[in-house]
Amino acid sequence: MKLARILIVGYLVIGLLYAFYAYFWGPYVNGGTAFTWGYRIAEALFWPAAMFPALKTWLTGVVIVAVIAALMRR
Repeated sequence: MKLARILIVGYLVIGLLYAFYAYFWGPYVNGGTAFTWGYRIAEALFWPAAMFPALKTWLTGVVIVAVIAALMRR
């Protein structure tokens, strides 16, 4: 397998394990219908941001700068 495929599969496996953990033992385990399995799968795609709050803040800043740059190009 190519290295890119191995990294992508590894990322997705870690995300699936994170979703499994968050669904059964996470901080919002009794959150009701808003925190269903589908929500956990969607959250698992961005598991590094969920696990490291500082990374979430940094990613938010990058997205804001990218949106402003896109608006400035028009």
